[in-house]
Amino acid sequence: MARTRFRWFIVFLLFAITVVNYIDRAAIAYAIPMIQRDLGLSPAATGAVLGAFGLGYAVTTLLGGFAVDRYGARAVLTIAAILWSLSIGMTGLATSVAILYTARVLLGISEGPNFPALTGAVSHWLSPHERATALSNALLAVPLALAVGGPVVTQLLDWLDWRLTFLLLFALSIAWVPLWYFFFRDDPADSRFVDKTELAHIRTSDPGVPAAPHTPLKSWPSTAVLKLMFTNKTLLANYWAFFVFGYFLFFFMTWLPSYLEKKYGLNLAAVGLFSVLPWLSAAFLLWLFGRWSDHLLKTTGSLRVSRSYLIAGSQFVAALAVIPVALTSDLTVAIAGITVAVAASMGANAAYYAVNVDIVPQRAATALGLMDFGFAVAGFLAPAITGWVLGLRGSFADGFFLMAGLALSSVLVVLLFHHPDRDRQNVPRTA
Repeated sequence: MARTRFRWFIVFLLFAITVVNYIDRAAIAYAIPMIQRDLGLSPAATGAVLGAFGLGYAVTTLLGGFAVDRYGARAVLTIAAILWSLSIGMTGLATSVAILYTARVLLGISEGPNFPALTGAVSHWLSPHERATALSNALLAVPLALAVGGPVVTQLLDWLDWRLTFLLLFALSIAWVPLWYFFFRDDPADSRFVDKTELAHIRTSDPGVPAAPHTPLKSWPSTAVLKLMFTNKTLLANYWAFFVFGYFLFFFMTWLPSYLEKKYGLNLAAVGLFSVLPWLSAAFLLWLFGRWSDHLLKTTGSLRVSRSYLIAGSQFVAALAVIPVALTSDLTVAIAGITVAVAASMGANAAYYAVNVDIVPQRAATALGLMDFGFAVAGFLAPAITGWVLGLRGSFADGFFLMAGLALSSVLVVLLFHHPDRDRQNVPRTA
């Protein structure tokens, strides 16, 4: 009798909420021209509002990792999804810059635990040789949401205006909560949908890779654990590279529609269509690299090959791709460069996540929370710095050159310090 495959339904639930998560956070990039008109936002205020999400996100993505290891992904993600549904609804009801800014901060606060919870769930539900594949399947939601979200949100904005669009997104977000609470359990052994054969498969470990605990540790990370995570060279290199990836992602997620509109005079519908290609390309590369990473781990047994080189290579390509975008006035060249940059920067996303489980599987959510904290800081800095630069020179070129420099720095850091085979750690369950 074939074993059940319920673990992949759990991955689908994580994929589904991440789609909702990213449509919720990215919708404002398409609505911002309407919001600017109705609320009278200056370029600097627009940058501040677009970056406000990152302020709230930075706080709870860090604490969310601790909470997932303490309370489990089921409870944490249930509460988080309820709160961010309310936050996105509040955005649709905003009548002033202050309320809009507060709603964006609250959205960041409530969405912060999503990716630590995703990582914690994968660490408990997937065997080591399936982790990058599972993570790529779940994280595929990010570029797909941004690809589909562009045309869908711009059409909704055309039909409903921005206020009703955000209220519709509220309803979509809250509908996922009962599905998660009913079907997910922190320990797959507690799920009535998982048979003994599948459970044995989940708990299979690869030689030399520390096994994750079956259940949450029910404790906050100790000082020794936090010290390990702040001194482990591979984790630190991973944090910096992920920060750079976050800078790329938030730049394109928040400013790409405005860039296409201001630089090339595209209308709202055209902006939505032109934004599809970069995100669909990123989705394909993320899906491909997740599988490639697990394949390389199986065939070489080397985390350096299967994780580190994918990260360094993708960042190098992204650095090269944004340079012509800064220099061109041709829409075709710009879209080609943006497509390559977005796809390359996102291609190794599953590898970033998998490194946390590879290095400290017992505290994977905590490690992810620390990594995602840097990502959240990038979520504030990328739109805010870009808005500031636009206010000074009225040009996006400096923003693209800055991204190229950041990506090259991360390539160097990863090649020098990212050695996951050497830096794997077994964290005691009592730590």
